[in-house]
Amino acid sequence: MQPTATVLVYSDDSNTREQVRIASGRRPAPDVPLVEFLECATPAAVLKELDKGGIDVCVLDGEAVPMGGMGLCRQIKDEVFNCPPVLLLIGRPQDAWLATWSRAEGAVTHPVDPVEFAAALASLLRNKKALSA
Repeated sequence: MQPTATVLVYSDDSNTREQVRIASGRRPAPDVPLVEFLECATPAAVLKELDKGGIDVCVLDGEAVPMGGMGLCRQIKDEVFNCPPVLLLIGRPQDAWLATWSRAEGAVTHPVDPVEFAAALASLLRNKKALSA
C-alpha cells in the first residue's frame, strides 16, 4: 500500500475546492505521497478536523467568507499544537505580505494555476517529510 498525505482544503466556494483537487491531482509530484483531500467549508469544520489530527498540509482560501484563510491561518498557528504547514490561496500577488503576516509557509494566487499550485503543495509535503524523518 502506498503512503498517502491528507490535505485539508478550506473554502466556502465548492468551485475553489474543486480547482485545488484538480490542480493537484492524485500526486502533485513523483517524489511525494498520493494525496487525499478533506474539504471544509467553514472555519469551525477546519478547527474540528485539526483537533482530530492526521492533517499533513492545509490549503486555505484567503478570499473565503465569513472568515478568510489568512485570519484562519494566523489563528491555527496560534492555537493548534504542531500545526501543519499552510498554503494560502491569495487574490493578488500584492497580498503576499499578508500571507507572511498570517505565518503561512506558502502562497499562490487565485485562480489556481495547476503547475504553480502542484509545485507549492509538493514543496510543503517534501518539507514536512524531511522534518518528520
